Amino acid sequence: MRLLHTSDWHLGRAFHRVSMLGAQAEFIGHLVATARERDVDAVVVAGDVYDRAVPPLAAVELFDDALHRLADLGVPTVMISGNHDSARRLGVGAGLIGRAGIHLRTDPAACGTPVVLRDTCGDVAFYGLPYLEPALVKDEFAVDRPGHEAVLAAAMDRVRADLATRARGTRSVVLAHAFVTGGEPSDSERDIAVGGVAAVPAGVFDGVDYAALGHLHGSQTITERVRYSGSPLPYSFSEADHRKSMWLVDLDGEGQVSAERVDCPVPRALARLRGTLEELLADPTLDRHEESWVEATLTDAVRPAEPMARLAERFPHTLSLVFEPERTADDPDVSYARRLAGRSDEQIAEDFVAHVRGAGPDERERAVLRDAFDAVRVDATVREVAR
Repeated sequence: MRLLHTSDWHLGRAFHRVSMLGAQAEFIGHLVATARERDVDAVVVAGDVYDRAVPPLAAVELFDDALHRLADLGVPTVMISGNHDSARRLGVGAGLIGRAGIHLRTDPAACGTPVVLRDTCGDVAFYGLPYLEPALVKDEFAVDRPGHEAVLAAAMDRVRADLATRARGTRSVVLAHAFVTGGEPSDSERDIAVGGVAAVPAGVFDGVDYAALGHLHGSQTITERVRYSGSPLPYSFSEADHRKSMWLVDLDGEGQVSAERVDCPVPRALARLRGTLEELLADPTLDRHEESWVEATLTDAVRPAEPMARLAERFPHTLSLVFEPERTADDPDVSYARRLAGRSDEQIAEDFVAHVRGAGPDERERAVLRDAFDAVRVDATVREVAR
């Protein structure tokens, strides 16, 4: 069976205030054409179909167009909700849409109930694991302390239990939206950390033939059987070095996997430039970036006059301007930034406690801080879904 694995469409999202709807529509056309031209047997979409729980009308219309085009193509599609989606909204009408071959899996309780497709070698069971917010699904999966690894492991136990009841030789594909250990994040993914721990080990997917992952925006191979497709378009300048693509996965009769990357059309290259304003304006080696979307980091000791306007004369698609004057190592601004670099909100809060009273928090106090941060983040998630 040949699968086309994609994820993280983020329909409705802009790139630094530039609408991406046209590029997203071009991607949908590319996906449909690839499915047709490469004889794809099933399309899998591993979450974050939309960019937010209540997407703009234009994004909903584009999604509707994608569903019709995939259904007209006659290629079954299995799709899950991600942490940016409203699972309940995305899942409306799933039963009816399923009759057209578009299978929406947004209910955590149904993660052990597969979509079963058949090829010349037998059955392939597709299990959809929508994004599992630990605090919201802990009762469903009967875990003592909510955490990503605990709820995902419980969901996978249901998958393996169902798979054990199926005919010998049944192959299996899992769709999941999660941060798996070994994956490289970018700046454009929403943090899903709980208790400071977001990553789950790849071994949680043991026992299935292929795990089609979503959430991280860079295409990457965790193991030969566990892969991220990445987002089809860039959504932050941290993705400047990404090669945007989908995975074309062949699953043979024995469950062996081979995969090929299929490039996606990108509307404009990204460039991250750094230097003084005069250096950026004069450097001939930067000619190749004059039609790129540009993030410029200026290192001038003093902020120059009208930097954006002057940059735009050479780089008309400059979208982001960062001012980072070069400073000596003992500059207080530099030392403060270094202290904060790479630290989580929880770690910064612990540092603040130590600064105020002279000693950091003990284990009980750390648990209180951790629970407080988790509660705020979960409350924000619930509010967004309820909008």
